[in-house]
Amino acid sequence: MSDLKRTPLFALNTELGGKMVPFAGYDMPVQFPAGIMKEHLHTRAAAGLFDVSHMGQAWLHLDAKGGHDEIAAALETLVPGEIKALKPGQIRYTLLLNDEGGIRDDFMVSRPAALEKAGTLFLVVNAATKDADFAHIAASLKGKAKLERLEDRALIALQGPKAAAVLERIVPGVAAMSFMTIATFTWERAELFVSRSGYTGEDGYEISVPGAMAVAFARVLLSDPAVAPIGLGARDSLRLEAGLCLYGHDIDEQTTPVEAGLTWAIGKRRKLEKGFPGADKIIDQLFNGAKRVRVGIKPEGRAPAREGAEIVDASGAPAGRITSGGFGPTVNGPIAMGYVRADLANDGTSLSLIVRGQKLPARVVPMPFVPKRFHKP
Repeated sequence: MSDLKRTPLFALNTELGGKMVPFAGYDMPVQFPAGIMKEHLHTRAAAGLFDVSHMGQAWLHLDAKGGHDEIAAALETLVPGEIKALKPGQIRYTLLLNDEGGIRDDFMVSRPAALEKAGTLFLVVNAATKDADFAHIAASLKGKAKLERLEDRALIALQGPKAAAVLERIVPGVAAMSFMTIATFTWERAELFVSRSGYTGEDGYEISVPGAMAVAFARVLLSDPAVAPIGLGARDSLRLEAGLCLYGHDIDEQTTPVEAGLTWAIGKRRKLEKGFPGADKIIDQLFNGAKRVRVGIKPEGRAPAREGAEIVDASGAPAGRITSGGFGPTVNGPIAMGYVRADLANDGTSLSLIVRGQKLPARVVPMPFVPKRFHKP
């Protein structure tokens, strides 16, 4: 697999004993010697360090003079999120939509706090879709805004209840940040873009650091006994316990925000004004309901149901499919999410999952499976 790309942390990942696998075109660690179970539980108890440098980072700049309202208005033609209302230093989760209201990707958009960055947004998109995302954004906003890809930066996630204390010792000031905010700091003369966010359900940070400084910065973090390296396996089980969608599995271009249970990502003003791709279909589903919806599912017993497993109702009729599933280490049992007919979406509804030809009983349950512990003042 010599054609796989490598992140700036590749050598460190292998030095730490990472089991490397192909992921989104990159050679990435799926786990380290401690194993997925211990890595997962360590992140919940202390602090886990994740290499997420494969994700796409970019600035979106106005072509002409203008400020936040103008750059936000441009991006709002592609997403349903309320971007204009972002205050300096705020982050928003939003969705890149196709003309049918399907989800091309989910991503983070930030409004920098610095005055010299007025009229600029910072985007972080998923690894598997970043080339298509950036091409689509650049082409769609041609003449209004320019996209500047940041190919020379790494992205490190530090997640867990001890993340703030660890990072504060290295980068003073980060502990004062609130959830879903971003700020610029300096470490060893390197400019860091630090966001208090993540995708584990835990408090934590994502730190954009110059690629040449990434290994040195990661080593300093790992020198703290509270920090352990974490691979893709635990990252997946952590986000599943938090009830968070994985693009290409739980959401895709055939899935609308309403079906996915992501209506909270559609701004109130946007619902009234529309002006985003697929708006008519999405607003109709908001008022009249979708035929299928994403739900949390708890299999009874100990056997997990994996992605693709068929869901049937009490009469044995097809009801939907599992999109993510596995063992939840914190829950200490199997958990899953998937899409079911709208009439089966109420909590407590009994279902059956077809696993290796056998019917396994399950029920619809609320998500997240574990409480989220984001830091909010």
